[in-house]
Amino acid sequence: MTSRRTKIRILAGAAVLGSVSALVAPASAAAGPHSERAQDGAVVSVEQAADLTAQEVAAELRGNIDSSQVRYGVTAYRVIYRTTDSAGVPTTASQLVVLPKNGTLHLTTVSWLHGTTVYRKDVASENPKSNDRLAALLFASTGRAVSAPDYVGLGSGEGFHPYGDPRATIAASVDGLRAARTVAHRNGRELKRKVQVSGFSQGGPATMLVGRALQQGGADRYFRLGALAPVSGPYDLSAFEAAAADDKIAKSGIYLAYFVTAWNKMYGLYTSPGDVFRSPYASDVEGLFDGYHTTKQIVDKLPAASEDLFTEGFLNKIRKPDGVLKDKLRPMDNTCDWRPNVPVEIYHGRGDKDVDFSHATYCADQLTRNGAAPRLTDVGDYDHNGSVRQALPRIVRFFEESAKTD
Repeated sequence: MTSRRTKIRILAGAAVLGSVSALVAPASAAAGPHSERAQDGAVVSVEQAADLTAQEVAAELRGNIDSSQVRYGVTAYRVIYRTTDSAGVPTTASQLVVLPKNGTLHLTTVSWLHGTTVYRKDVASENPKSNDRLAALLFASTGRAVSAPDYVGLGSGEGFHPYGDPRATIAASVDGLRAARTVAHRNGRELKRKVQVSGFSQGGPATMLVGRALQQGGADRYFRLGALAPVSGPYDLSAFEAAAADDKIAKSGIYLAYFVTAWNKMYGLYTSPGDVFRSPYASDVEGLFDGYHTTKQIVDKLPAASEDLFTEGFLNKIRKPDGVLKDKLRPMDNTCDWRPNVPVEIYHGRGDKDVDFSHATYCADQLTRNGAAPRLTDVGDYDHNGSVRQALPRIVRFFEESAKTD
C-alpha cells in the first residue's frame, strides 16, 4: 500500500475516439449483507459466447484499448443464473464469464461492473463490441477469470432494471461470482477466494458497494475482497443529480430521466408523469426507458437539457430533495465512507464532462478520513468513455501489484 496520504498521479496518453453510451447512474449504497440462500447464484444455463486466440483478443481490443498486455486466448460464456431483484424476490440475471486459456487450475477472479446501460442488449454478455465485453476480454487475456454481470433486468435477465438499487446491485454481482465459480468448476478449474473488483461509471460506486459487502464477510461464505479499482463514478449522487437538474453535465436530461423513471418504479417519486415531465414528452418518457429502446432512439425523442424535459417544480425537488428521495440518496452519497483493508486505486479523467473529477476526490477523501490510503489517478484529458479505456491497462498493472501483497 501507499502512504496514508492520498496520492494523485497525473497520467497522459493518446486520445481514444468513439464510444458506446455509458449514462451514469447511482450505483447504490450500503444495504445490509446479502442473504445467501441455496438458490442464489445457481446456474440456469451456459452458452459459449466466444472462443478467441490471444491474437484474436488483441485484434478485438486494437483501436479501443491498449492490447500490449494480452498473453492468452480466452473462452467466454453467456451465463444465466438465479439472484434476487430490488424487492428481494427471486429472479434470474445474466452475465459474461470469461476464462483464460492458460492451463492454470487456480485463477484469480475479477468482478467487472458496468456503467449505466439503457438498452438491455448493450451489455457484455450480448454486445461483443461493448466496452464491457472488451474489458472482460482484456482481464481474462492476462490470466484472470472474469465475472461481468449484466445486473438485474438487463441482458437476458427477467423484469425491469432496478437502476442503482443497493440490494439488487450486490445480489447480481455476488451471485454472479457464485455462478462463475460453478462454470469454472465445470471446466475443471477453481476460483481463488480473493476477488479484484473494478467498474466504470455506475460501476464505480457499485465497486465500492460490492467491495464493502465482500469485506464484511456476510455477502458470501467463500469469496473475499482482494482489491478495488473504481473508474469515473458518481460517488456523491446528490450532487450529481443536482448538477443534472441544473444542466451542468453532458446529456443531463437523459441521465436524469433514466434516474427518475427507475426510482419512481422502486420508490414512488411521483403520481403521474405529467407532474414531472413537460408536454409533449410526459406520455412517452416511461416507455422509452423500458430496456428495449436504444440510446439513440431515446436521444432522438427527448431533449438533452433537463430544463426542456422536466417541470421547474420537479427540478427544484431534485436540487433540494426531501422525503423518500432524500432518504434514498443519502446512503448513495456514502459508498466510499468505509475503510477497505485492501489496496484501492481510484481512476478518473479530468476531461470528463459527464461525471466531474470532483467525484473522485470526494471518494478519496471519504476513504482517507476512515483511515484508508487510496491512490487517486488522473488518466488525462479524456471524456467519460475515453477515461475507462485509458484506465483499464493501468488497472491490470494495479491488480498485478496488489496480488503480490496477498
